[in-house]
Amino acid sequence: MTITTGVAIYLTLWWVVLFAVLPLGTVTHAEAGIDKRDGGDPGAPVDPKLKRKFLTTTWVSAVIFVILWAVLHFGLIQLPPIADPYGAG
Repeated sequence: MTITTGVAIYLTLWWVVLFAVLPLGTVTHAEAGIDKRDGGDPGAPVDPKLKRKFLTTTWVSAVIFVILWAVLHFGLIQLPPIADPYGAG
């Protein structure tokens, strides 16, 4: 795995994990019993804690990436070669 491929895989993994982590631990205005008279969405989180979720996403993604790298590096799973779409080879 080249550095470019590793960075691309990590960033993709980071975004997937972020969308899995975002709904965890959120309390909406409706659940908290706060009236949104100004036209706000009652399903909006009261305190989204984004900094904490970004940090959680970063370390969870790093752990998953290290496991993926180790599996590929030590050959625990062999990926098939990608076929040449032009038939040369």
